[in-house]
Amino acid sequence: MTAMPHAIKTIHAIFLDVDGTYADFGVVPAAHVRAVRAARKAGHKVLLCTGRPVSMLPESILGTGFDGLVASAGAYVEVAGEVLLDRRFPDDLAARTVAVLDAHNAVYVLEAQESLHVAAAAEQRLRAIIEGHFQRSPDGHAQGSSAILGSLRPWSANSPAFAKVSVFEVPMEMGLIAAEIGAEIAVVANSIANEGSHAGELYQRGISKADGVAVAIERLGIARADTIAFGDGQNDVEMIAYAGLGVAIDGSSPELLALADRTAPPPSREGIATAFADLGLL
Repeated sequence: MTAMPHAIKTIHAIFLDVDGTYADFGVVPAAHVRAVRAARKAGHKVLLCTGRPVSMLPESILGTGFDGLVASAGAYVEVAGEVLLDRRFPDDLAARTVAVLDAHNAVYVLEAQESLHVAAAAEQRLRAIIEGHFQRSPDGHAQGSSAILGSLRPWSANSPAFAKVSVFEVPMEMGLIAAEIGAEIAVVANSIANEGSHAGELYQRGISKADGVAVAIERLGIARADTIAFGDGQNDVEMIAYAGLGVAIDGSSPELLALADRTAPPPSREGIATAFADLGLL
């Protein structure tokens, strides 16, 4: 009698948003670290998929160990140490973006993978905003603020090349800022500063986390149907819609919750660990 062949295990590509999903105020629960390591040991590929640039990902987050990352909300993709995509603002669009922000006396950060950049005249205002935000964290103040302030480089002449802009303070609605810069710019609510309705992130229209996921899984040789994405913010909408299984964190926007296939608890309740166990990924 011929023995039945063993079932082939499905290897998933798992993409984790950082802020509000994998980490809370920059602090990663120990249970999340254990869950990621167990899932990788089981053969799955686990990648970060964040609006943060690489320069805003400290060792306290990356030290868990990942198979790659999608950063700058899809503008940068790295798998197994190989950079597959690194898109920056074209020179003319970068110049217009900076000119409009400066004209409105905005406080903003130009985000590159190597470092973060702030106009020298706004550096002290930015530091005060960042420190004030992370002081609201019960135990992540030092880790959260240092991830931004530790990579900060002031500039006063020509702006450096950048992939995305985080705006922390501006005296008008962010949609109007984006419209003034031009049709090539899109805006999303800021998931890091969370400093009210006027804060947001400016990025090149047509780039999303879903695009980064597609680049990563092509290199990994994993089908879209076998992807699982976790997120909680507006910049996760395309990723959750694209993934084979989309998981929204409890308390996400109605739009994200409507798109998701299921939900998971927030980091304060070790939601990634719970979801990984429920999905049989460990």
